[in-house]
Amino acid sequence: MAQILVINPNSSKAVTRSMEACLKPFEGNGHEIRCTELEGAPVGIETDAHVAEVVPMLIEAVRAAKADAIVIACFSDPGISAVRATTNVPVIGIAEAAYLTALGLSRGFGIVSMGPSSIDRHRRYLEALRLDGRLAGDRSIDMTVAELVAQDAVIPVTRIASVLRDEDGAEAVILGCAGLGTYREALQAELGLPVIDPVQAGVALACMQAELGYRRRTL
Repeated sequence: MAQILVINPNSSKAVTRSMEACLKPFEGNGHEIRCTELEGAPVGIETDAHVAEVVPMLIEAVRAAKADAIVIACFSDPGISAVRATTNVPVIGIAEAAYLTALGLSRGFGIVSMGPSSIDRHRRYLEALRLDGRLAGDRSIDMTVAELVAQDAVIPVTRIASVLRDEDGAEAVILGCAGLGTYREALQAELGLPVIDPVQAGVALACMQAELGYRRRTL
């Protein structure tokens, strides 16, 4: 049985519980999946400063982890290269996993982002991954993580996802936050398009890589 550790890089227990609920489809797959958050981290990873703040915490957490694969459950994939360099087990960033999933489902994907500042960060990362040419659109619901967990965001999420489909031509929609996964099934039924929860995408990839025993040399 492979052990998969899912690290929520913010300190919101509500987001962690939301992720656990979205991972119910993986129960019984032969792997042990454990979710945790970073105590002392910001409540949400919403700015470049937040990203920089949590990278040392992630490196410390990954160094101490006992797992066959690790998932970094923040859509900014904070410090992913530095974090991967600290261990020889697979480390999956949920944004990259979601993008890879979308590539197999569409010619162009859209992203439902939390806030406007996230959009520039996503673009820079997509350019670094050389995947920006497959981005149909990235639009924000203008909410913080704290606001997201305190209310039902189905209306703004559906509205933005519909614009991505109807105006931007997205053939698949990625939920651009680890806390948005609870909307996936209803949104997919409403849109008639594949809707990707990045946490699910990350865990699916982690399970495969752990099962196949992939390892890398640390720097």
